[in-house]
Amino acid sequence: MKLPRLNAIVDVDVAERAGWRPIDLAHAYLAGGARFLQLRGKTLSGERFMALARAIAAAARERDALFVVNDRADLATLAGADGVHVGQEDLSVAAVRRIVGDTAIVGLSTHTPEQLDGALEEPVSYVALGPVFGTATKATGYDAVGLARVRQAATRAGRVPLVAIGGISLDTAESVLEAGAASVAVIGDLLVTGDPASRVREYCVRLDR
Repeated sequence: MKLPRLNAIVDVDVAERAGWRPIDLAHAYLAGGARFLQLRGKTLSGERFMALARAIAAAARERDALFVVNDRADLATLAGADGVHVGQEDLSVAAVRRIVGDTAIVGLSTHTPEQLDGALEEPVSYVALGPVFGTATKATGYDAVGLARVRQAATRAGRVPLVAIGGISLDTAESVLEAGAASVAVIGDLLVTGDPASRVREYCVRLDR
């Protein structure tokens, strides 16, 4: 599958610390041109997560954008999302597929060459690799992998799209794509100017040229 070059992540905790309601942030990202959104809401109750996921899914459909949710395959299906993104400690991709079906998007986070090789044996739509650079957004327990590992992973992944995540900024995003990533996932840097719609627009202009 072909992924948009920017994966704009709506992290509920990060959004609220920056003074944004997550749904408003999702609308801002879409208005700026983002066409691949991801919802991360680890501290939300199931009910709140469902309501937010449904609202973002509806907004994404209006913009013809892809929308995946983190971790919760059940809520992704019920909310009408395009798919789900899971980590190494979540349900296996095979189990997720039994919930979301064969046509849904399923992404899997990886941090090591061994995890990447394992992911490529699963029915994934894309694999994520990170953290590429140092990041304060999420404690992964893994060191930054750097651009060299992005290149190696992209070659190993072949036709499976690679999404790079972790400490990526407007100034480094192009180099990550040049290293072979199909898409860059960004959280904190989309909020640094206080105008996320304009920041997303800057990313889209720079990455699509």
